[in-house]
Parts: sequence; structure tokens; C-alpha cells
Amino acid sequence: MGIPGLALHHLIIAIGLVFLLASIYQSRKIGEYIPSALRSRWSVINALIGFFVLGYMAEFFSGDRHSLGLVGYVVGLVYLGGAVFVFLVMRLSRLAMRQIRHDEHKITKMNQELWDAYESTIEGWGRALELRDRETEGHTRRVCTMTMALAERFDFTPGQLRYIKFGSLLHDIGKMAVPDVVLMNEGPLSEAEKMEMMRHPDYARQMLSGINFLLPALDIPYCHHERWDGSGYPRGLKGEEIPLAARIFAVADVWDALAHDRRYHKAWSVEDICDHIRCGGGSRFDPQVVAQFLKLDLCGVEQAGCSFDAG
Repeated sequence: MGIPGLALHHLIIAIGLVFLLASIYQSRKIGEYIPSALRSRWSVINALIGFFVLGYMAEFFSGDRHSLGLVGYVVGLVYLGGAVFVFLVMRLSRLAMRQIRHDEHKITKMNQELWDAYESTIEGWGRALELRDRETEGHTRRVCTMTMALAERFDFTPGQLRYIKFGSLLHDIGKMAVPDVVLMNEGPLSEAEKMEMMRHPDYARQMLSGINFLLPALDIPYCHHERWDGSGYPRGLKGEEIPLAARIFAVADVWDALAHDRRYHKAWSVEDICDHIRCGGGSRFDPQVVAQFLKLDLCGVEQAGCSFDAG
């Protein structure tokens, strides 16, 4: 291979080397889109490109030691074609990864907007319940706040906490099916009326079980009147047969019921409520939930937020 031919050969190899170096840059950018746990595997691709670069450099510096004529040009063009191919693959991969990341952000945003719509709907149901029973106005919001503060002391995931919030807001949704003559009765309930009132957890299950996205939130509306010793309703569940979310809510529910005026009693003091709940540990309430409840800054939780945005 003559001097001009050698120069052309070197030029072809040099151009290929530029494409390879650009491929390494594209590969490193692709690595930014790859989860950290998988980046070590992607580094293998970078290593392979690096070996390709070494091969190019070897061909570049060895070109002046042989005379291959047309064969030399063909070898150089093959190298160049390979380099361009690698560059195009890396470039297209980077563009694809960028588009995927953009789509993921878009889907995440849409998903959040959908969850916001769900929450607004559920909060609207909670407000409707309070409008129907003026005596317990504010109860749903307050008990949701207390339940979330207590639930955060346990090993729930963020997704589970979301459904605990939903369940708290909907805990008395079954009362929508209880006749006004029973729900609004200001005197003692008859046995038949008591039985009707005790059906509201079953009503809640019937109302919510057909809504797939609310199934994980059903534990509280269906089970919050169960008791640790098995004396509750509607199923007489005992101990850890009762879902943890419902055991947590049961304590928060009693706290709020006793901490505010009702037609059948005046608000209790914080000390009296804590004594009552402490004494109920192991009978009415889960002892572990009671222990965590007594560690809360109760007044701070009460003042922290009484809105549907709690949690």
C-alpha cells in the first residue's frame, strides 16, 4: 500500500474511531436512564466498545507495516461500517430511552391526577355522611387524622397508608343505608333498631366490594367494630384475625367519640380517655396498638390537621 493509500486507510480508521468515541459518549448517557442496580451490567457494553476502540487503534498504527492494496481498503471500510453501526445503535437507544423516560413521567403525572380524583370523590362521600348526621360533623376528618398518625408507627408501605386513609374516610359509609328513623333517633334504640344499626359494616361491604380500587380499603369500613376478644361485630373476629388497619382505627374512633360532645355524653378529658383505652387493651383493643397510641402527642395530632387532606 503506497503512501497516499496508507493515508486514506488511516483516515478511514480515524473516522471510525471518532464514531466509536461518540458511541461511548452515547452509551454513558444511556446509563443515566438505567436503574443503578443494573448499571454494572450496562458497563459490559462500554467495555466491549472499549475493546473495539483498541482494535481500531491497533489497526491504525499497524497500517504502515503491510501492503494489502484493495484488501486494506476493504478492511478499513469494514471497520468504519462497524463503528457507524455501533454509533447508530447507541444513538437510537439513547433516543428511545429518553422517550421512555418522558412517557414514564407523563404516565406518573396522569396516575397522580387519577388518584387525586379518587381522593376528591372519597372525600366528597365523607362530607355527605357528615351532612346527614350533623352530630358527628368533623368526626370523619378528625378520626382520619388520628388514624394516619397512629398507622405511621407501624410498618405500612406508602400505598397501604393511602388505603388506610381511604378506609378511614369511608368507615361509616354503610350508615348511608341505615334508615333516618334509626340514624337520627335521639332516644334509646330498640333491639330491632340496634340490630339495624349494627348492619352498617355489612352495608359498607356490599357498597364497596364492587369497586375494585377500593377493595384494599375495605378492612376499616367492614371490620372497625370487631373487638380483640372476639365480642365485636359483624363477624366476631378475634385477635389478629382482625385486620391491623381496623385495629388501629378502632382506637382512633373511640378516642374521637369520647373527646367530643355527643348527645349521650359530654366530652371526656384526655386523661380519662387514655385510662379508658389503656384498660381496654387486651379486651376491646389490640394491646400493641394501645401502647403506640399512648406514645402519641394526642393534643398535637388533634391540632395538626382536621381536614380531609390529612395523611
